[in-house]
Amino acid sequence: MRKLLFIWLVGVLVFLFESCSEPRQVKYVFYFIGDGMGVNQVNGTEMFLAELDSVIGVKGLNFASFPVRNYATTYSSYNGVTCSAAAGTALATGEKTKNGTIGMDKEQKEPLYSVAVRAKEAGRKVGIITSVGMNHATPAAFYGHQPRRTMYFELGKDAIKAGFDLYGGGGIIQSVSPKDSTNLFDLLHESGYLVVRGNEMFREKMVELSKLVVIQGGLQTTLPYAIDREEDDFTLSQMTEGAIDFLSRGKQGFFLMVEGGLIDYACHVNDAATAFREVEDFADAVQKAYEFYLKHPDETLIVVTADHETGGIVLGTGSYQLNLRVLENQRVSLEKLTREIRELRDMKSNQVAWEDVQELLAKNLGFWNTVNLSTEDEQALKNCYRETFSGKTVEMVKNLYSENEPIAQLSINILNRLAKISWASGGHSAGVVPVYAIGVGAEWFNGRLDNTDIPRIIEALAKYE
Repeated sequence: MRKLLFIWLVGVLVFLFESCSEPRQVKYVFYFIGDGMGVNQVNGTEMFLAELDSVIGVKGLNFASFPVRNYATTYSSYNGVTCSAAAGTALATGEKTKNGTIGMDKEQKEPLYSVAVRAKEAGRKVGIITSVGMNHATPAAFYGHQPRRTMYFELGKDAIKAGFDLYGGGGIIQSVSPKDSTNLFDLLHESGYLVVRGNEMFREKMVELSKLVVIQGGLQTTLPYAIDREEDDFTLSQMTEGAIDFLSRGKQGFFLMVEGGLIDYACHVNDAATAFREVEDFADAVQKAYEFYLKHPDETLIVVTADHETGGIVLGTGSYQLNLRVLENQRVSLEKLTREIRELRDMKSNQVAWEDVQELLAKNLGFWNTVNLSTEDEQALKNCYRETFSGKTVEMVKNLYSENEPIAQLSINILNRLAKISWASGGHSAGVVPVYAIGVGAEWFNGRLDNTDIPRIIEALAKYE
């Protein structure tokens, strides 16, 4: 009996020792950043998906069920409300900086080096991919060092200098130098990168080369919104799956940052249906990492977070009701709705009848078909039509990333209100952002967190020394 008790005590002590000791070194790091994805963007998506199943509650997204669920603060060096450049820098380098600044200290004097750079120095393969431009603020913070986030050409050159194994995005912003005719595509080629377009070419070329830039075909610099996607469009999920296959060749391990950048774009224009679909699409990309984790649970860490919240979205407008299911009637993003209205103007030589506008809104938003409008809402739409289709120059509704037709913006606003959703602004807020983690060392992300803590913890767990 004493012998059995002794064996039991030894087992307990060994368990306690292993539990209190440092976790095993992380070989594979996935760092997902949902741009603009605050707590309510996630919760709203889960409640929207539940309402589609006629349930009041949540239909859980994969990452929201990770064992560690926390939140982080996001303020920058001089502002309570951060911009994407400062927030990206904090998430990449573990240091606060001035709004508008990429990968430099708050005095804009010294470069700050990211966890991705440390991973590369430690011999890991590194990939940085996004659904927006590959030299946009968040991805650029992992390799760039510029005083202004809008220095896209210079940030593209910084990517080449960093020499990561894989870059990916919807496209490259400002690929030609504003000072001369130098082209980033030429510089990439000269530096040994092959630029591939679309999933099929990505799959074909990844077995041949060690340095790739993957973008979609065409002139766009972002992937299409999930709500607008057509069958052959390149997706963030496909890019993530390809990145995993590309980076996992060899035995050295990898660091992969994946940004869902279009969540932010949709929130800047207060387009709830498009934002929720983007969060859902972001979860599809996370799923690819989770499937990899299931094969390598003792070597993998997945962290999912956001750089800031955008729009100040509120679920509920005073009553004890939500009506998120009405958003199911929205078939296109605000931007695509604007494009279709412009096409209607061109086709009709700007002699567009009210009935033509009604037909377009019915097709894309369900108005007058499955969505009942009040007399006041219909009158507001008619007034907007008279004002903006009168032959005068239309004053577009401007926001950070697009300009939209007034009647398109009004229609989306009406649908939001019917869903019982409101927005505080078209900009960022200081709301905390969620943090989710699973895998080796995930428990280190418990407790009070600032955005600067996240890359420091990753670096410690992966032993990027």
